[in-house]
Amino acid sequence: MEIVEVKPLGGFRLFLKFNDGVSGTVDLSSIAGRGVFASWLNEGFFEKVRITDVGALEWPGELDLCPDSLYLQLTGKNPEDLFPSIKRNLAHA
Repeated sequence: MEIVEVKPLGGFRLFLKFNDGVSGTVDLSSIAGRGVFASWLNEGFFEKVRITDVGALEWPGELDLCPDSLYLQLTGKNPEDLFPSIKRNLAHA
């Protein structure tokens, strides 16, 4: 999964569009201010989000988020839905 469009919205929310056409809003307010995400509380910092050359999200200072986890959050799918090999590996464990 690669992110092809991002728009910061109020309240630590982002509009995202993925390379498969899936789009929508993710709410990241639950992690804002926690650990490495404390910098999001600085005025204007959250809005500095950009898409990396591999389709992930990044903020200054090498703060990034995995596009796969954002896709799962947006769609409500499970990791096994995106990565069928996980099911196979769990079945053999």
